[in-house]
Amino acid sequence: MRLLAGILGAALLSGCSGMVPGARPPLDTGVAPAPPPIPADTARAANLRAGPDIATLSIASADAASALSAFRASCAKILYRDDTSGLTTRTDWQAPCSAAQSWTGDARNFFSSQFESVIVGDGSAFATGYFEPEILGSRVPTPGYAVPVYKMPPDLVRAWPADMPESERSGRPPLGRYDESGAFLPYFERAEIERGALAGKGLEIAWAADGIEFFFLQIQGSGLLRLPDGSMMRIGYAGQNGREYVGIGSVMREHGLIGEGPGQYPGSMQGIVQYLREHPQEGADLMRLNKSWIFFRELTTDGPLGSLEIPVRRGDSVAVDPKFVPYGAPVFLDLDRDVADGLWIAQDTGGAIKGANRFDTFWGNGADAREIAGGMSGRGRALILLPKGTLARLQAQ
Repeated sequence: MRLLAGILGAALLSGCSGMVPGARPPLDTGVAPAPPPIPADTARAANLRAGPDIATLSIASADAASALSAFRASCAKILYRDDTSGLTTRTDWQAPCSAAQSWTGDARNFFSSQFESVIVGDGSAFATGYFEPEILGSRVPTPGYAVPVYKMPPDLVRAWPADMPESERSGRPPLGRYDESGAFLPYFERAEIERGALAGKGLEIAWAADGIEFFFLQIQGSGLLRLPDGSMMRIGYAGQNGREYVGIGSVMREHGLIGEGPGQYPGSMQGIVQYLREHPQEGADLMRLNKSWIFFRELTTDGPLGSLEIPVRRGDSVAVDPKFVPYGAPVFLDLDRDVADGLWIAQDTGGAIKGANRFDTFWGNGADAREIAGGMSGRGRALILLPKGTLARLQAQ
């Protein structure tokens, strides 16, 4: 899943992340980083080998049933998009997607009959967690609600700086803005936006009550605003200012603020929030080191949107690096955090979810979701489930 991919653990609250490709970098809490990815650009270029028979895996019936529902929803997208991992073609997904639409038996049999397991690299997995935060907000400016939630500004565009040589212009141009003189500049960073760079331009779609809570919601990339009348407003990722993301957990660790000693704080979301509240000025300066700012749109869906532009689901949706896991592919995790064991469906990505066997599990919303995601830092093994016959085709090529 999401926002962003995270997400706590080696990288908390990712991202996610904003629930669209590259939108949600998880919040780095300063916990030891995940193992480096295997040296390959895509799964197709990595060492692939057959995994165990899916029928031999420990998969609960309820887990398989909910994963089947998530997979079925993914089919509307994966049948019409290319797989950047190089593992599958659109045609590969036709048989399992067709079977999913009419499947009425044990969902475990669906996965064992339609898929084969594949190990990418050494199969060693690292997983964090993310969730959909809920914070207090208002649709209109109201006393106590002073933190603006901005939609995408029209002057945020992609272009090449005039002083950049043609030989260096490759890929997508950077994000930025044109100033009054016509010069292309980097877009406003967090500190500038907080000081009013976008005020008075009619970009506000809501106002949040708490700046710290909104900071973490931005890292997630989506969330719920509980309005004064008790109703909910769901907001999702619309864009980003193009400025650098800085994980404040790592900064805290570098400065000796995270640990178990006197004056130190736990390396978790709760510990970071405690520091920010107990040191408001230093905390504000710390958050402004993260120059990235997320813009939002209102969503009318029954869940936050992932990279496939379908709602992600608690316990079923996982954020992946799409260069190593095809969107829509089932993933089997067996971790030292048992709560995350079982089947997941690749429906999201995040800025910090990079490389083979790197995952970000989605836990929905609510207090327990926050707690599970906040403590998720699991290691173990991962199996990627591909349509039957895929591995033989790849090996023949």
